[in-house]
Amino acid sequence: MGVRNLDAIFRPSSVAVIGASNSVGSVGATLWQNLASSGFTGDVFPINPKHDCVQGTRAFASTKQVPQAIDLAVICVPAPAVPSVVRECGEAGVRGVIIISAGFREVGTAGRELEEAVQREAVRFDGLRIVGPNCLGVIVPELRLSASFAAGMPQPGRVALLSQSGALCTAILDWAIEQQIGFSAFVSAGNMLDVSMADLIDYFAADPQTESLILYIESLNHSRDFLSAARAFARHKPIVAYKAGRFAESAQAAASHTGALAGVDAVYEAAFRRAGIERVFSVDDLFDCAELLARQSPPRGPRLAIVTNAGGPGVMAIDVLMEQRGQLAKLSAVTMERLNRALPPHWSHNNPVDVLGDATPERYATALEAVLADEGVDAALIVLTPQAMTEPTRIAQLVAATANRHRKPLLAAWMGGAMVREGHQVLHESAIPTYTSPEQAVRAFMHLVSYAARRELLHEMPRDMRITWPRDRTAIRQEFLTRFKGQAPSTFFSEDDSKALLAEYGIPVSQPIAATTADEAVEVARRIGFPVVMKIRSPDITHKTDVGGVALNLTIESEVRSAFNQMLASVKSKRPDAVIDGVTLQPMITAARGVELLVGAKRDPVFGSVLLVGAGGVMAELLQDRTLELPPLDERLARRMLESLRVWPLLQGYRGRPGVDVERLIEVLIRFSFLVTDWPELSEIDINPLLVTADRLIALDARMRWLSVP
Repeated sequence: MGVRNLDAIFRPSSVAVIGASNSVGSVGATLWQNLASSGFTGDVFPINPKHDCVQGTRAFASTKQVPQAIDLAVICVPAPAVPSVVRECGEAGVRGVIIISAGFREVGTAGRELEEAVQREAVRFDGLRIVGPNCLGVIVPELRLSASFAAGMPQPGRVALLSQSGALCTAILDWAIEQQIGFSAFVSAGNMLDVSMADLIDYFAADPQTESLILYIESLNHSRDFLSAARAFARHKPIVAYKAGRFAESAQAAASHTGALAGVDAVYEAAFRRAGIERVFSVDDLFDCAELLARQSPPRGPRLAIVTNAGGPGVMAIDVLMEQRGQLAKLSAVTMERLNRALPPHWSHNNPVDVLGDATPERYATALEAVLADEGVDAALIVLTPQAMTEPTRIAQLVAATANRHRKPLLAAWMGGAMVREGHQVLHESAIPTYTSPEQAVRAFMHLVSYAARRELLHEMPRDMRITWPRDRTAIRQEFLTRFKGQAPSTFFSEDDSKALLAEYGIPVSQPIAATTADEAVEVARRIGFPVVMKIRSPDITHKTDVGGVALNLTIESEVRSAFNQMLASVKSKRPDAVIDGVTLQPMITAARGVELLVGAKRDPVFGSVLLVGAGGVMAELLQDRTLELPPLDERLARRMLESLRVWPLLQGYRGRPGVDVERLIEVLIRFSFLVTDWPELSEIDINPLLVTADRLIALDARMRWLSVP
């Protein structure tokens, strides 16, 4: 239902608490007390059929008896009573409901059935919206609305927090109140029976009070809706997310290279990147990052200049910058000349710009002005250590004045305690992000860089690449479905069939020819020409090299015969359970100056098909150089995948080694993404290796596995 009637929950004029209680310490008593004492200016009504009065306020037996319309009903009765209460709300014309009560699908089958009963009641009433069940509730500080049993009311602010964990909400709320961090809204989403994370994102995208969004995510349903909503939000406002359960024990290792490399967390990371969501890996970073992204202009790139009055902190900043794959800005000749004129002879003459321990406020400001004016600098970090002659507060004032004359991001690290506290406050009031260490500041800067890249991707227009197909893809699908009819789920295509399907999508392959005896193998080798490659042919064996199932560069007939016998003996010894259908032979393709890549896809239970590109061959798992993306690809996304790899310099050409045909490779990745989209029944696809050279691209080995057969 999208954002329909969500104003009834987040902008209500009247609220009823169903289950409001006089029992001290109960959820109903706490919730009513929070609502009644928070300063909410709308009408509030306790609902309790057993009491005429709740905490000094007249109570009603049901929402139907309240003498005026109710926008929002907050339900905190025992779970078995919730379906009938929802029905009463619908009949009374209530359009916003928050179900605090627990005991639904989170407790097992009986709870799931109860939740389904709630849903059946809710759908009877057009436009009835529900947050929860099993949630902490909703807080809107601007309205002084606390429809929650959490203690405390945070300050009004510009950040909305959406969390799937109620327990985490209470901890964050307590911390935020102490730190005086404000919110536009504070939402515990619970089981999301109706109002989904996507609905909430869409709602706050249109909220003028919300400048940025914080998400705490444990798992996702309706992932495509979530990604669509997040992408639309992130085009205009930043989203920061923390994903719990990064190393899910339930994630099963897959049989292919792709399955082994594309873990649960890596898929979430790819999805967040595609949606423009900036991800953090600690709860402590959530608020700093959200505030930083909302207040700072994104940098044009990762080139950072550092101004410091001590060498050590500058080195510390560089270490983290390199670790995070940032860049130390190279100062121009003009900037160097300006600094030489303004600074003492013994300044560092490089970036970091060490203005020395006796630096005056004016020296700091002059150095900062020079680096911010440099076209080769995307952002600046100014570091201060409180030495005997240092004036932290005055320096902060001049830094703030200098920053106001430039649009480039500026971050500060004011190191120390009492001596720098006032200067820290000056910078904070001037909206300059200020940290207690250079490492913190650099990590914050890299969040800015990452967010800028992700936002640029959302707005970037891909270059048009005209993809033509050998024949109609619908016809291809029908032909192969007929060919594979009767195969059981989880079975693999043969290499022959896998490559045949790739070829139909315009992806060049080396076509294998089967042989079941040594004599047949020799005859095939004669026909295709030496040298040849021999591989074991088995639906049960994916990693052929591990069982002695690959023989390379066979140059004469006797080598073919010997390899056949040795291969079958080795495979039968190491995999006695495997079905062996002989071997396949194909021409030996050598390309000493080529690059072997892994191109694959796997079916993720949350996001559907996920694409993988990385370093391939026998080193695929060892190097762990890969990137993931959601299909379909366009030219821009395919290129970004390649650029993110550590082997990207090899693809471009490195130390006299020619580059590969990158444009052809991008086209093949796009074609592959169409294949993956056309075939949702495939659980895993591996092309390993895909050999790419300056003038050639060919899939040397391929394997596909069914998820289900239609």
